[in-house]
Amino acid sequence: MKTLLFSLLAAASLHAAPQAIFDGKSLEGWKVEGGPYWTVKEGVLVGESDNSEHKKKGSNLWTTKEYKDFTIELEFRYTSKNVTDERVDSGVFLRNSSDQIQIGVSGSKKIDLTGSPYIGAKKGYPIQAEGVEEAMKAGEWNKMKITAKGQVYTVEINGKKVSEYTSESASEKGPIGLQVHGGTLMKVEFRNLSVEEL
Repeated sequence: MKTLLFSLLAAASLHAAPQAIFDGKSLEGWKVEGGPYWTVKEGVLVGESDNSEHKKKGSNLWTTKEYKDFTIELEFRYTSKNVTDERVDSGVFLRNSSDQIQIGVSGSKKIDLTGSPYIGAKKGYPIQAEGVEEAMKAGEWNKMKITAKGQVYTVEINGKKVSEYTSESASEKGPIGLQVHGGTLMKVEFRNLSVEEL
């Protein structure tokens, strides 16, 4: 019995418990690339383009830590800041700046492709997420879960699986990134970000 218990405990220890990657107070553990659009407000990580000299320029926020196989869970919501261009274009980068899971409206497709993989090497969206409209709560906090295991990306929104894709351009290891896309005035918010290394 002791041997069985030891084996079970050893197996459980192979997977690290989920770790918060945002402390709710600062950008510690992150680095900004591009415009100075990232702030922390009342426990929320905010990416917001502005009307200054940086207007409509893009900006990414990257973890300082690199990951191999992992599951990231987060909550997000977004709003447009421009009545003439209501596009909000964000996403989660997976180990490199080429592979991303979309949040919001694609600048090229002009439709909401939340949950779909954007693959830079293919210059677009090789597949489109399914069932997102039914799963999403417009204007509210929504939960996204992304598992990156080897070349396979699996995405869930509010507990519903919406896409799975095998990427030939997947990196073995790299940071996780968040995006404020250039070319539009927008605001995207994140909270409760955690990563489980697999």
